[in-house]
Amino acid sequence: MKLDSGKMAFKIVEILDEKKAQNIDLLDIKDVSLLADYFVICSGNSATQIKALSDAVEEKLGEIGYFPKHKEGYSSARWILLDYGEVVVHIFHHESRAFYNLERLWSDAQHVDIESIVNRV
Repeated sequence: MKLDSGKMAFKIVEILDEKKAQNIDLLDIKDVSLLADYFVICSGNSATQIKALSDAVEEKLGEIGYFPKHKEGYSSARWILLDYGEVVVHIFHHESRAFYNLERLWSDAQHVDIESIVNRV
């Protein structure tokens, strides 16, 4: 299955939502950076949940032939970064997310509406 960057980003959002990630945000950074097309940002409550979120993304994308080019932060599980090239996934512990505040740092990026795929309570 071949996914363009937008479909991959939405697939990642779905996976994270299924695993109860919190405060999922999808930033379209195509027009403001050459790093990637999208950032997917979310939070978890504990190191265990943060690792489970990362594992789920890797497992589900691996099943369709996509593997991270780079992975950081898994051992400490305060901020796990999964780099899929066109899509970069940031899975934070709440305090680390507030400290690094990527949404503010990338404030020029467009927030993508994910309401149709996220099960908000």
